[in-house]
Amino acid sequence: MHKLGKALLTALWFMVLTLPVMGIKLNLLENTVHWRFDRILALGAAIFFLSLLWNWCFARKARGLPLVAVPPALAAGMQELASHAGLRRGGVALLVCGLLVMPLAGSFYQTNIMISAMLYIMLALGLNIVVGLAGQLVLGYVAFYAVGAYAYGLLNQFFGWGFWMCLPVGGLLAALFGLGLGFPVLRLRGDYLAIVTLGFGEIVRLGLLNWTSLTGGPRGISEIPRPGLFGLEMGINESTIYIYYLVLAAVAITVTVISRLKNSRVGLALQALREDEIACEAMGIDITRVKLSAFALGSCWAGFAGVIFAAKTTFINPSSFTFMESAMILSMVVLGGMGSIAGVIIAAVILILAPEYLRAFSEYRMLIFGAIMVIMMIFRPQGLISGERRRYRISALENGNGAANAPAGSADGGRA
Repeated sequence: MHKLGKALLTALWFMVLTLPVMGIKLNLLENTVHWRFDRILALGAAIFFLSLLWNWCFARKARGLPLVAVPPALAAGMQELASHAGLRRGGVALLVCGLLVMPLAGSFYQTNIMISAMLYIMLALGLNIVVGLAGQLVLGYVAFYAVGAYAYGLLNQFFGWGFWMCLPVGGLLAALFGLGLGFPVLRLRGDYLAIVTLGFGEIVRLGLLNWTSLTGGPRGISEIPRPGLFGLEMGINESTIYIYYLVLAAVAITVTVISRLKNSRVGLALQALREDEIACEAMGIDITRVKLSAFALGSCWAGFAGVIFAAKTTFINPSSFTFMESAMILSMVVLGGMGSIAGVIIAAVILILAPEYLRAFSEYRMLIFGAIMVIMMIFRPQGLISGERRRYRISALENGNGAANAPAGSADGGRA
């Protein structure tokens, strides 16, 4: 009864708060007031049941129980299917085939939003190196994105350089900016690092906004050429399809490189830095080199994505590189699971495609987005797919009498 009373009180409180917004409609032409009590009652009923569900979820969480009880046999079967190499390869092959056919079978609008989603996958995976693997909280990541985009726009405007010449230059310039940011913040961590990187992002945006003689200021840079294909003339549809396949190849390269990096010596040093910086340094790891490597590698992919973004839109200005872009990219990393490549990809696809497909709920889609983020942070703070962590076990061979046959244990590493 206590829970029912609490849910009823919550529903009444919501009804009172939303009455002036949802329950009253003013007609200024006729000077009349229309009361919409049906909407208020429907909202109250929805809040009542949601409050009961919320309390039930918190009660299960307090007892350490999962929100959804999966039968052991089903869980074992799902785990066996997930560990089956052939099924994984088949699923990846089907996904690749679907992505290859999509621009030919889908509409121009579908191709455009998929290009945007894949660009954000590149950005999120690049930020995942700094935040997910190295544990360095960066809030101004969009600055490196802007460096890549403006590198292409300015080099093409003043020197006539094409896309393929500017692509490596944009990544290199973004990496240099990352190193320039990394040196002053070597001794910072946590909130202080986040504040400094936030300031860096605003400095870059305001510099682009006010340096009108070079960047054009608020007018930006227009008529940026799209990528060429051996000098062929392409219309808007053909050019968009070409950019789609270009971005798809860039995402595949990004996933391959970052997955190899994660299990390399540098990647393991980044993960050690994330777990405990003091212990990492005590074990002989060069903290300075590792941090600078994280900033350079993460910003490099943002520079590549910025060059492709400028080629896709053919117009850039500072309003495309605000703090909200950095917050969105960071949300993808946190929602997907810090350090997890598959989780970050899924989160990027959800956060970019869901608002596009929920345009019918345009008045409430940001409210739905905020509610989903709050629920995720409360009930699954590790993200959709938690990052893999290495575990080591000591095993010894035993003889037939049960005694240890090996003189020393053998250590073999396995990932959880």
